[in-house]
Amino acid sequence: MSSDADAPSPAAPQTEALAEALAALRTSDWAGASDAAMRALHFDDRLAPAWHALAVARERQGDLDTAFTCYQSALRLAPDDAIVATDLGRLAYRTGHLELAEKFFVHVLTLRPGDADSAAALASVLRDQGRFDEAGRMLTQIIETRGGSAPLWNGLGTILDARGDADAASVAYAEALRLFPGHAHALNNLGHNLIFRGHVAQGRDCLVQALPGLGGPDNIRTCSMGIAHAGFSLGDLESGWQWYRARETPGTIESLDYDIACPRLGEEPVAGKRLFVSAEQGLGDEIMFAGILPDLLEEVGPEGHVTIGVEPRLVSLFRRSFPKCSVTHHHTTRLKTGPARLFPEIEDWSQYHAWAIMGQFLPRYRPAVADFEKPAFLKADPGRVGYWKAQLAGLNDLPKVGLLWKSRVRHSRRDRYYAPFAEWLDVLAVPGVQFVNLQYGDTAEEMEQALATGRDIWTPPGIDLMHDLDDLAALMSALDCVLGPANAASNIAGAVGTEIWIVSPANAWTSLGTDRFPWYPKSKVFFSSSMTDWTEVMAEVKAAVMKRFAPE
Repeated sequence: MSSDADAPSPAAPQTEALAEALAALRTSDWAGASDAAMRALHFDDRLAPAWHALAVARERQGDLDTAFTCYQSALRLAPDDAIVATDLGRLAYRTGHLELAEKFFVHVLTLRPGDADSAAALASVLRDQGRFDEAGRMLTQIIETRGGSAPLWNGLGTILDARGDADAASVAYAEALRLFPGHAHALNNLGHNLIFRGHVAQGRDCLVQALPGLGGPDNIRTCSMGIAHAGFSLGDLESGWQWYRARETPGTIESLDYDIACPRLGEEPVAGKRLFVSAEQGLGDEIMFAGILPDLLEEVGPEGHVTIGVEPRLVSLFRRSFPKCSVTHHHTTRLKTGPARLFPEIEDWSQYHAWAIMGQFLPRYRPAVADFEKPAFLKADPGRVGYWKAQLAGLNDLPKVGLLWKSRVRHSRRDRYYAPFAEWLDVLAVPGVQFVNLQYGDTAEEMEQALATGRDIWTPPGIDLMHDLDDLAALMSALDCVLGPANAASNIAGAVGTEIWIVSPANAWTSLGTDRFPWYPKSKVFFSSSMTDWTEVMAEVKAAVMKRFAPE
């Protein structure tokens, strides 16, 4: 018979709460884990594992700011905990704080010298800062001194891809998969690489194979969107639209919370309904997807009504283009749980039967490429079109071709999709054409470069090309053609019916497997098979400009 002295001592309350928090994390009970971790910290706020558990739970609940603070508290209490430091670096990287992420991963590597996963993570941070040589040297040195591994070769592949050397990147991914067959991240990256290199069906197969092994909503979203884009590039719109729903994957860094207090529209008919429709994603997509609005208005009919929420710079243009609609603006901000889209002018949501995002109507109204054969859908201000035509006519009687060459959003992996301005100089040398600068943002360096080489580019006075999109639409309507990459401005040009010539990397999903942008009535695409050597495609563009606008 045991005595009281033999009975086990009761666990401290903080220990019990911490054990409960860890058990909840294992079952993905994020709310329960958060509550239990908070109880543990109530008893002992210097309990590093409780701060870590709370950080993990809050991150999975979407409260990234609080999660970051909790990870920091855990690391202050346990500075040699490589797992906590890794989580901090990962979250800093996920939220775009690259300098912080670099510091954390450097710290992890001091705790775990040569650790493959940490080295690959640091290389990703350096890559996204454009420090390709430094990232490549670091991984190559580790491979040469400590031996290769799937994470290291996969990381090296992403650096080569970011530099535009897709062929070499594919070799690195293949080596990663030789060392670790089925490595999900290498399969994912190889799939995107194959799609870019023209092996679209094979790339899609890789992505489908990779998807089950990927963790985290951001990775799952990226892979699923790649599968969607591959389907579009193959002209398989049915599959493409199905996978494209992944853009709404919850819990990603890009997930938008729409502050709308009425039911979400499903697949039901909309005849006679009062609908609120929000634009989605970036400015270019807001314009591109708006091509479905005439179809939606026809289905809603005279007994219903549609209100559209768009970027503030588009309100006047959309009001003129869709007079049967009400048009309001959205405001996107960041809340504790992530980005949210608000509609400040809407006070009474009970007036609407349902709400939708614009792109969800694409499968309904654009099930096949032939369904994109529609007229222009945006209408520029006729008075301003007349004004710009007069301005252009006053320059000379040459054809007027608008020019774009970059995006305002800069990123090491995004920049590779845009040919450097120097690559455009041969095109600008075509005689008998008046080129018009449509590029928003700071273009002083490029204009000096053009002037130094004797290229004649006219910059229209009195217009803010970034903010005055209504007047930009009028200016573009007065041009003979707009030439450049796919960005917000070229989308506006296509939507008002101006002919657009797009210079694009090969297999861009928006071409839907064609040689044009079916979203707009007059378009042509010049595909580049390389993101490091634009010479061939620019020669093609130059020849087309000469043939069309400056024939001998």
